Amino acid sequence: MRALIADDEQHLAEDLRRRLAQLWPELKIIAVVHDGIAAERALTELKPDIAFLDIRMPGHSGLDAARAATTSTRLVFVTAFDDHAVQAFEQAAVDYLLKPVSDERLERCVERLQQGSMFAPDAMMSRLQKLLATPAKPEPLRWLRIQVGQTVRMVAVEEVCYFQSADKYTTVLTRDAELLLRTPLKDLIEQLDSEQFWQVHRGTVVNAKQIVSAHHDLLGKVSLSLKDRVEKVAVSRSYAHLFKQM
Repeated sequence: MRALIADDEQHLAEDLRRRLAQLWPELKIIAVVHDGIAAERALTELKPDIAFLDIRMPGHSGLDAARAATTSTRLVFVTAFDDHAVQAFEQAAVDYLLKPVSDERLERCVERLQQGSMFAPDAMMSRLQKLLATPAKPEPLRWLRIQVGQTVRMVAVEEVCYFQSADKYTTVLTRDAELLLRTPLKDLIEQLDSEQFWQVHRGTVVNAKQIVSAHHDLLGKVSLSLKDRVEKVAVSRSYAHLFKQM
């Protein structure tokens, strides 16, 4: 069996290649590409038996690229977002994996591919409709992958003291570091646990476990003292009610 991997995050593509080699040594990875246009070209020219496609990629999406696949190519969509599930299954996907993919979930996918099983269209859509009828709340983000030079640094979200907006990026402040994450704060907020991470300003989200005290000055302005950072964090008037004196 010959397979293609398409993911715009190179380290994730290589991680998938490594894990597949362990679970299915006989599977030959014939190409690893990092954008939708390259994926479409590889599907057309190489005609792999299996294609693992990330959905959100530069150029074309994985869903767009999948249209170039032959009917014999079995498609597995791998993505951090679940809002394309219907389209994925309409393209007769064998499976749909949400990042981060656990070893157990990937193993089940490999078993399905080895057995040559695919959902019948009616059964597939029936199964999907049941899933969508009772949508599960996505798990909050647990890890950040932050590019530092040529290195990807893994930071546990739990270790973050607060996030600060930096135009199209987000500054991540931990006890001993300030790192730049290439994700806007407004997109990041949707992935955080709202019970633990409180927005206290239009451009600031604080780890509530880090808050030691809230200071109110004579003008009614509020600032926070944190456990592991020396600087004070300003709270805007819109969020001052979170720290109202009782």
